[in-house]
Amino acid sequence: MMRVVKADYPHTRKTDVVDELHSVTVPDPYRWLEDVDSDETGSWVAAQQALTESVLETIDARGTIRRRLDALSDHEIFGTPKEAGGRLFFTWQSAVARQPSLCWCEMGSDAVNVLVDPQALADDATIAIEGFEPSPSGRYVAYGLAEAGSDWQTLRVLDVESGEHLSDELSWVKFPLPSWRPDESGFFYGALEPPPPGKTFKAPITKRSLRFHRLGEQQDEDAILYERPDEPIWLFSGRMTGDGRYLVITIRRGTFDENRVSIIDFESPKAEIIDLLPEFDGAYQLLGSDDRTFFFLTTRDAPHGRIVAIDLDRPKPSSWTVLVPESDDVLQTARYIGGRFVVSALRDAVAQISVYDQDGSHLHDVDLPGDGTVGLLEGCENRSIVRFSYTDFLDPGVVLAHDVNTGRTETFRRISLPFDRMAFVVERSEIRSTDGTMVPIFLAHHRDIEIGPETPTCLFGYGGFNIPMSPQYRPDFISWMDLGGQLAVACIRGGGEFGTTWHQAGARENRANVFADFIAAAEWLVATRRTSVERLAIYGRSNGGLLVGACMTKRPDLFGVCLPAVGVLDMLRFHRFTVGSYWVSDYGSPDDPGMLPILLGYSPLHNVTDGTAYPPTMITTADHDDRVFPAHSFKFAAALQAAQAGDAPILLRIDHRAGHGLGKPKTKLLDEIADRWAFALDALGAKLSMVDVES
Repeated sequence: MMRVVKADYPHTRKTDVVDELHSVTVPDPYRWLEDVDSDETGSWVAAQQALTESVLETIDARGTIRRRLDALSDHEIFGTPKEAGGRLFFTWQSAVARQPSLCWCEMGSDAVNVLVDPQALADDATIAIEGFEPSPSGRYVAYGLAEAGSDWQTLRVLDVESGEHLSDELSWVKFPLPSWRPDESGFFYGALEPPPPGKTFKAPITKRSLRFHRLGEQQDEDAILYERPDEPIWLFSGRMTGDGRYLVITIRRGTFDENRVSIIDFESPKAEIIDLLPEFDGAYQLLGSDDRTFFFLTTRDAPHGRIVAIDLDRPKPSSWTVLVPESDDVLQTARYIGGRFVVSALRDAVAQISVYDQDGSHLHDVDLPGDGTVGLLEGCENRSIVRFSYTDFLDPGVVLAHDVNTGRTETFRRISLPFDRMAFVVERSEIRSTDGTMVPIFLAHHRDIEIGPETPTCLFGYGGFNIPMSPQYRPDFISWMDLGGQLAVACIRGGGEFGTTWHQAGARENRANVFADFIAAAEWLVATRRTSVERLAIYGRSNGGLLVGACMTKRPDLFGVCLPAVGVLDMLRFHRFTVGSYWVSDYGSPDDPGMLPILLGYSPLHNVTDGTAYPPTMITTADHDDRVFPAHSFKFAAALQAAQAGDAPILLRIDHRAGHGLGKPKTKLLDEIADRWAFALDALGAKLSMVDVES
């Protein structure tokens, strides 16, 4: 196994920067690494990457793993289509393509027409399509382009028939969610002010507004329909109703799953904004409308969700009509299609789809291929077909089309797998957390692997933002199992597996539950002899990177290797960069005297202890990550390297011209996975046990 001594680490300068926060003194000796564009930081990054590469290149299995990843990913990928004017619009990535293309086909036709191939836009394939929306007739499609993994997008508009771009080009947008006017004169979208010069990937995101762009006009002419400059973390999106009369404005306060709703009636002479649901007292997801009756999926007074009808003339909750009442199932999303409600829910953390009549009576359930995850539901209010993707640990995806009238389900596209999914087994179990809460855990591995203390095991988790960890396909998951490893995915608190109560049990002041659940899952895996400490890896991304960082600093004795990726690791300054201020709704703010000790109690950067023998660790980030600022990973790596008492390596892997993960070219994605698993298997002292690795 690899060893690194202190002398091998690049020199990292310490400074005497100290913050005084609510009478608490907090040193920040690596603050200078937040200047990610400075020459000094650039030299430090280059030295760290050189060290990481020098270690990885000594691992003999690295090349074999990378070749195997090529074989496992030798398949197409299809996105869920959106229907407009007799056409279906979707993304498609061929087996050899590095990025998905934007495509369309006629209804009932298998002929795929490529509209935009982003590979032609950059030699290194680091420009990607990030979202699209066809106009009602299918004549136009608005789509976003993002470069080097950034969340910043440029919106373009394409004439589908001619394949030519219109002159319209909207710059400096993030998560714009365009919604077209019925007459196709333009679309509504979420807009932002451009970042200050030189701070494209660092500056906090503020001054969001909802605007209307009229085709053929310049971006600076776009009308502002809604903004709240006094509320910098409020997020706005607009959606036209199916009849084209109303614009429904959703107003969110950060990332917490609660929102307000306002509407604009374009048939009203003044077209004024009306506050339909004026309080942040639950989540409200518009499903559709019927004249002046609006249908919402809401968590108000229903932590698992319910569907209600709201009359615009009597909008108070006392006048709502409950159509689909709350149940044990957790309603994730729904659509109003063909006069019926199609509901995607979670039951014991796996997806279910049901169809209800407009009066709320249950009509039928939709048969799914297994226990997995369903993506967004797509369909038109005046049609009868709903389309959605299904995936699980062993299936990279099938796109299905279900007729709400006949109950028939057909396959739009199915991926041909380059491996035998029957060679793997998936189980579900439960573990007891420290306070007695039962936490589901999914386990998956190759059938031929003998499970025991010597089994290399990767425990994965997230635990935040109401996002469930139901079974889903990921290239890193299947490749780990293919290498002979056992995968364990823990559905810890903070996620969305069991509704808003489960989410809030892991948010803000309850954040300790998240780490307790994950540590309990690790202890259970060892206690039940499914693995051992020496063979146990923990891995998480983004908020999951925070999870790994917090757990490894709390219990460095419990893990054989730690893999925090693009993690939120400095909980006292996360809100000062890019979109970090939006996360205050989930994490709480260090500016709040009541939250500071809670954040300080688990912040990975601030809980690194000198003289501790930390497990082998590879921290992963990217130089253009403007979702989670890369200085989180830089400072955490510097602190761990300085504190490390043992000779287990603390490495920092920095991807170039890449961001948080979305839009990463296939080659970069597979390179990162190969490096992660090569490092992990070497650190765990495990041997490759895959079959026919050279096929």
